[in-house]
Amino acid sequence: MVDTEQAALTLDIDGDGVAWLVFDRPNSKVNLLTAALMTRLDALLGEIEAAVADHRVRAVILRSGKDGTFFAGADVDEIAGITDPVEATAKSREGQRIFRRLEGLSVPTLAAIDGTCVGGGTEMALACDGRLASDHSSTRIGLPEVRLGIIPGFGGTVRLPRVIGLMAASDLILTGRTVDARKARRLGLVHESVPPSMLYERARALALEWAGTGVPRARHAGVLAKLAEGTGAGRRLVLWQARRQTLKQTQGNYPAPLVAIRVMRRTAALPLDRALDVEAQAVGELIASPISKNLIHVFHLMEGAKKTGPDAAPVDVERVAVLGAGTMGGGIAQLMAYNDLGVRLKDIRAEALSDGLRHARGLFDKAVERRRMRRREADRKMDLIGPTLDYSGFGNVELVIEAVVERMDVKKAVLRETEEKLDETAVLASNTSALSITEMQSALARPDRFCGMHFFNPVHRMPLIEVIRGENSSDEAVATVLAVSRRLGKTPVLVRDGPGFLVNRILGPYLNEAGWLLADGVAIETIDAALTGFGMPMGPLRLLDEVGLDVAGHVADILQDAFGERMKQSPPLAAIAGTGRLGKKGGLGFYRYEGGKEKEPDEEIYPALGGAVPAERSEMPPERITDRCVLIMANEAARLLDDGIAASPGDVDLAMITGTGFPPFRGGLLRYADAAGVATVLARLVEFRNQLGPRFEPAPRIVRYAEEGRGFYG
Repeated sequence: MVDTEQAALTLDIDGDGVAWLVFDRPNSKVNLLTAALMTRLDALLGEIEAAVADHRVRAVILRSGKDGTFFAGADVDEIAGITDPVEATAKSREGQRIFRRLEGLSVPTLAAIDGTCVGGGTEMALACDGRLASDHSSTRIGLPEVRLGIIPGFGGTVRLPRVIGLMAASDLILTGRTVDARKARRLGLVHESVPPSMLYERARALALEWAGTGVPRARHAGVLAKLAEGTGAGRRLVLWQARRQTLKQTQGNYPAPLVAIRVMRRTAALPLDRALDVEAQAVGELIASPISKNLIHVFHLMEGAKKTGPDAAPVDVERVAVLGAGTMGGGIAQLMAYNDLGVRLKDIRAEALSDGLRHARGLFDKAVERRRMRRREADRKMDLIGPTLDYSGFGNVELVIEAVVERMDVKKAVLRETEEKLDETAVLASNTSALSITEMQSALARPDRFCGMHFFNPVHRMPLIEVIRGENSSDEAVATVLAVSRRLGKTPVLVRDGPGFLVNRILGPYLNEAGWLLADGVAIETIDAALTGFGMPMGPLRLLDEVGLDVAGHVADILQDAFGERMKQSPPLAAIAGTGRLGKKGGLGFYRYEGGKEKEPDEEIYPALGGAVPAERSEMPPERITDRCVLIMANEAARLLDDGIAASPGDVDLAMITGTGFPPFRGGLLRYADAAGVATVLARLVEFRNQLGPRFEPAPRIVRYAEEGRGFYG
């Protein structure tokens, strides 16, 4: 153990008196800030202090021994293991003490950052006199602790505002977002950004220069912000605006950003040591909370999705073809090009190709407007999309994604024709929301090279891709689609073939139950408000408008055909099919839309649904609305696990969070059921079954777990 700790951090003093602290965690791709590493750092800082006193050290440089990563933050498992607020506060204070020791060295200290630098790694860098970053594309610097339900606890909440200003710091701390080296330079977070090949040479030169002249403060833009933050009133205004924006985005469901605002407000004018004590107390308040534990659970699910899949080597994909240039096809093509994959975009109509290219161009334009890329880069990536009305170039692609109309006969015909144009090693995938992958395989000569790749709309924003294994899909085909999904920056979840796959099968009963609530006389806005109050990003009826009432109806038909009475469409949702309403894309659904923006519920829809006018509609407690909609999802998820569609409760929870926005602070659908108690869930389902009918018949797994006194996670 000692040898491992020593190897993770070494000290070397060169001939010019530069002390190099090199972090290189053995048998790991990344460096993590563990308790053992902090103890080792503390010991080496003692050696450096002695060397400084003996005039053997003139400057100190912190660097990583790994290419492309400085620090991946603290060890999340150690954070997860802390359940006592007093212990959490003590650990925060110990980390602060060690970084104060680093900060207190009487010689210049500099962090040379190459690659990922987040969490505790950034806090350590902030404790140095200066920071230098490589301008490699992998370099990202930030404090993402709020995503784990906590705040930076080793001084980050206090130091970052003092380094880059309160306005810029609050943006990074409250969102958890990271910045690249150039943005970090503009903010004053680093003194310079340099090419990776020059990083350590420049760091050494700069450290020696500072040893003779002193350390200059990194200059940053934001003079107006600095003036605004120079007074107590100005700081209060900045944080008031930050709090308002945070509440708008989180609805108060995530306490960590609000606590961070409180800490920044209280510590802005305090001496550093008193400010650090305020931060440590706040860390103790948050780290043992159920919300933090739920968010750490979600973090582990996300990390697991980067590694799961069959033990097979994927095909190396550099060229992709997309069949169908509609909104989905154009969005998929843009996503591929954004990630530097060459794309052939095919359709049978020139007008459709023009629309698909226009959609892709619009997405690149928005990225430029939001300063996520430069115009030259956007134009280069757009040029990677080659439109075609025929199959030219298809013989050279490694992956084809079919995104044509959701009709089995059309998909079979298109896939059969396309397969004939491909190299035998190419992989075919269908972007279908509910149709059987196994049935599509029956049309192919090489069914083993085919599987499902279900994107969610809008493609560029939704993080989930369902990877669907058909009965004949090979490990290599599945591994290839998983690898491409990860390259696109998406979260893939592997599922078995079945009606609706995972997300739509669980989401179907949820949306349908909103229809049954309408039939019971509950108003549109009452239903949606109950579910947004629960934490969903939008209510079920608003979601139906977003998905498209025609698309939702198509999926509902498939689920009803497959599962019968349990998935029978509610009368209001069946009736809306005859109204011609399409939802948001048509400007009219359950809500009215103008310019693509939601206005208000459309009261004229009630007669069409066979319901009463709003003034006569019934009152129902939000808790009952929520229970009906959420517990019916948990029940279906239990059946889905019994059917082998998903491999684990974690896969269900990850898919529902990334595919539907199920609130991460609740840990996922089945973790929420565990927190409520499976016996309680069972009792509520039985109550609803007796009152409302067989669609609430408890799943065998829920009955069994309740009898055993266990939950989905054991």
